[in-house]
Amino acid sequence: MKIICIGRNYVDHISELNNERPKEPVIFMKPDTAILPKQFPFVLPEFSNDVHHEVEILVKINKVGKYIDAKFAHKYYDEIGLGIDFTARDLQSKLKEKGLPWEIAKAFDGSAVIGDFLSKNDFSSLENINFELRNNGQLVQQGNTNQMLWKIDEIIAYVSQFFTLKTGDIIFTGTPAGVAKVKPEDVLEGFIENKQLFKIQVK
Repeated sequence: MKIICIGRNYVDHISELNNERPKEPVIFMKPDTAILPKQFPFVLPEFSNDVHHEVEILVKINKVGKYIDAKFAHKYYDEIGLGIDFTARDLQSKLKEKGLPWEIAKAFDGSAVIGDFLSKNDFSSLENINFELRNNGQLVQQGNTNQMLWKIDEIIAYVSQFFTLKTGDIIFTGTPAGVAKVKPEDVLEGFIENKQLFKIQVK
């Protein structure tokens, strides 16, 4: 399985990092070793002093597809989830300044939190899903899928031009504004429509 991530998909997040608004989806990947095992804490890596949380809606692919038309993309997933794309922001900034790839700032071990999944039939509209992240009980990130520059089906259509999607692949669809540094003993809880889908501790 592979983890495909979409960057810069929420305007407010683009603005908070002073990034340029893209004309096409920004894609990067995480290896399966980036997945944080269930019930494990997130251990801050030694190579960064500024790891940020980025809460994201996830989509789990349910069958093989290539060159998928957007109007058929809904047939390629049944579940919606929530996760965190942990980012070593200091390392990423240094690499971006040099025009270098920044996978090591995004794809390191444990950098992908994958919470529980819900049936997409639980939602009246996939383009109106509220989600949020709380840190130590305080709301730190809040978003709605109606804020996405590229909606889920558009993302699947775009990504499938370049990569064959396979059963079990997971797409991280981008983060809203509010990303911030995490510290030891922080407790991060993710919710979709007030339903908790993950809870992790930072060490």
